[in-house]
Parts: sequence; C-alpha cells; structure tokens
Amino acid sequence: MARTILYVHGMGGGADSRIPALLNTLLDPSEARVVVRTYDFDPPIGHEQLRQWVEELRPALVIGESLGAAQAIRLKGIPHLFVSPSLGAPKKLFRYAPVALFAPGRWILHHRYPVREGDRQALKFRYKVLRRYGEHWRAALDAIGPEEYYYAFFGKQDHYMRSGIVSIGLWEKLFGHTYTLYDGTHFMEEEYVESLLLPKVREVLSSGKNV
Repeated sequence: MARTILYVHGMGGGADSRIPALLNTLLDPSEARVVVRTYDFDPPIGHEQLRQWVEELRPALVIGESLGAAQAIRLKGIPHLFVSPSLGAPKKLFRYAPVALFAPGRWILHHRYPVREGDRQALKFRYKVLRRYGEHWRAALDAIGPEEYYYAFFGKQDHYMRSGIVSIGLWEKLFGHTYTLYDGTHFMEEEYVESLLLPKVREVLSSGKNV
C-alpha cells in the first residue's frame, strides 16, 4: 500500500505547486503519493488545517518548503524534510505588521510578494495576521525535539540568504549539520529534485523512521 507524503508549500504556493507535482511523476505510485493542499496564510488557521490533514492522511513523511517550514516543524511525530527552509520568514512577517496598518503599506507588500494564478494561497497582509507570525514562530521552536527527524536542502544561489530569510547558520543552531547544499536557487530546480530530494525521500521512507 502506497504511503502518503504531506507537502507543506511556501508563501503564495498551493495545490498546484511545482515540486510536489514533480515528485509525484518521479515516484512509483506503489511507493508513495505526495499530497499538497492550499492552506491559509493566517498561521493558526493554517496550522489547524494541516493538523486535520495529518489526522486524515496519516502521512509517513512531511516536507516543508520555504515559509512552510515553520508549519511543518509544528507537525510532530512525523519525519521532516525541508526545501529552502525560510526560518527567518516568520519574524520578518511579524516585523511587517506595522506596515500593514496602512493601505499604502499593504499595497507595497502585495506588490513585493505577488501571487501567481492558480490554486494558490491568498496573501492576507493585514496587521492582525502578520502579528500572529511571532507566536507562530515561538510555537515552531517549542515543537522542536530530539526525538524528531529533520533534514534540509539549501541552494547555494538562494537570494533570500542575503536578507536572513533563509539562514543556514540558524538551521545549524537548531538542528546541527543535517543538511545538503546544492548549486541552485531557492526554488529547487528539477535536476536537484530528482538527484537529491527524491533519493532522500526514498531513504526516509525505507528506513521506517517514525521519530
């Protein structure tokens, strides 16, 4: 019986995100199926949606991408893989909250972070929503435990590293040297999905990790 992988997309991603779709074409249907659904940008609402999906799907693995890393960390008792985990993003969004008090500020945020067409996460740049990212990050930190399994992939050309949104140093502080660097960008290219992420998915699934 095929196992389920729950894929937690990044900011503005959704059910039609590229990497989980690619994984589903690469994995044999008898191995696993990757499920990705569009969850809410408001952190507590999104967490509750993901928690319910975990109860429904009983995934053998969770993969968190970019801003979705914090949501994935909060799903305990399942092995975790990460693609370009943006551990600095929740604090960044929290700091944007005062900007969202005013219409020009909200316009700037929507202009800076546009959403592509399709089944995608609606970005609600409202003061109360952005303020909740502070509590969301604290909840993610509280969920980290030695009994959990974490492994990440970082692109050497990830432009978000310059702003600290993606920080290998923070990852090492929290999880140690449990990561691989690839010669690509924040948006893991197809060749690295096939050559790096796919083998790691198979490794974790075959190991029977439930830590």
